[in-house]
Amino acid sequence: MVVGEFTQETDLLVIGGGPGGYAAAFRAAELGIQTAIVDSSGSLGGVCLQRGCIPSKALLYVAEILRNAKDAAAMGVTFGKPKIDIDAVRTWKNSVIEKLTTGLDAQCRKYKVEKIAGTARFEDSRHVAIEGGGIARIRFRRAIIATGSRSMELPGIELRSPRLMYSRAALDLEDVPKKLLVVGGGYIGLELGMVYAAFGSAVTVVEMMPTILPGGVDADLIRPLAKRLAEDFEEICLETRVTGIEENKGGLKVSFEGKNVPKTTAYDKVLVSIGRRPNTRELQLDRTRVQVDQRGFITVDDQFQTADPKIRAIGDCIGNPMLAHKAGHEGRVVAELLAGKKSAFDPRSIPAVVFTDPQIAWTGLTADDARAQKMDVAVKKIPWSASGRAVVMGRTEGLTKIIFDKGTQRVLGVAMVGPHAGEMIAEGVLALEMGAVAHDLVATIHPHPTLSETIGEVAMMMEG
Repeated sequence: MVVGEFTQETDLLVIGGGPGGYAAAFRAAELGIQTAIVDSSGSLGGVCLQRGCIPSKALLYVAEILRNAKDAAAMGVTFGKPKIDIDAVRTWKNSVIEKLTTGLDAQCRKYKVEKIAGTARFEDSRHVAIEGGGIARIRFRRAIIATGSRSMELPGIELRSPRLMYSRAALDLEDVPKKLLVVGGGYIGLELGMVYAAFGSAVTVVEMMPTILPGGVDADLIRPLAKRLAEDFEEICLETRVTGIEENKGGLKVSFEGKNVPKTTAYDKVLVSIGRRPNTRELQLDRTRVQVDQRGFITVDDQFQTADPKIRAIGDCIGNPMLAHKAGHEGRVVAELLAGKKSAFDPRSIPAVVFTDPQIAWTGLTADDARAQKMDVAVKKIPWSASGRAVVMGRTEGLTKIIFDKGTQRVLGVAMVGPHAGEMIAEGVLALEMGAVAHDLVATIHPHPTLSETIGEVAMMMEG
């Protein structure tokens, strides 16, 4: 193709249709910027909606129903053994995705955002070539890269087999293996492990670090989850890693090394969940002035500006935390900046949720974080065995924990573990954003009986 020749032109081109990309596109169009969005899948939603957050939570909800049915026996309610129709579950999961993608298509029409199917690769700082779509080339005045991330492959393992899965294949739910090995004890591995365990798989988890959920998650939060996982999983083998995988007639033979090698080496399937890497390698960024670090993350400033003045970047492709809600906020901020508005991405905290059972949620600083910053902190916590609502639910393993500045009683961090913790953490986020102190939480009347009362009760402990 001759340079200077183009099929189409747009003011703003958003590359990537995930939560960051579509949030940026919709807000930019709302502010009067001519906007086009290109995604290789042809649908909006990205990994989060199509192959990640939404399908995994759909399956986790089914697993929760199965667990609740089992736990109801303690309350005098018994059911027959559940019959799981995997085909029907898969169909229902896919219908959830279809409903949400249909809604995003409607938003595209509403805001007059042009949706383009295909894979974008930069030719220079003003043009991208589109492969696999009806448009061959686009000239843009400004661009936002929001290409997200993908699963990391297991180092040193060259096997290519449908028995060796990553999260995308695991969420397709083709079948329920009798024996499943999950490599990686992070949130994705544990969530999908719980799904398959609920559906009938004997699940073994191996994690090379000394704890599940490595990366600074509060040990008080991990403890109740670890207890539940010990019941649901066959084994959890910490400080252990996979050194080889071979396929044979019966399945996969796995070799290990470490302190807690699993009892068996034979599995029907293996799910690898050891982290994610940015989707930047295929963009041909070397044809622009955009800079990437050694891990492939795009380097940006506090306004998401890359080293190329015409290109900005948001979401997973610029680094941790790789969270859909973070990317969405970044997308809206960038769109407002491009429209000439005063806007900034300056959150005091970004919440994180692990959708296991029990759920884990936190925001702000941990006690260790605060002490590392030489802060004088007070740590207050209350077990959910003191919550009437938790007792009614038969779920007293939970905990609510708040980190305060000892002198001012200002809230520095909020953490909790238990059912619905992910829904409750937003109050902690708001407290941090508003600079709340203990009395603000005490003075907030929480409905009774609810799990949210524990937040006010922990604050009362701080007030004495």
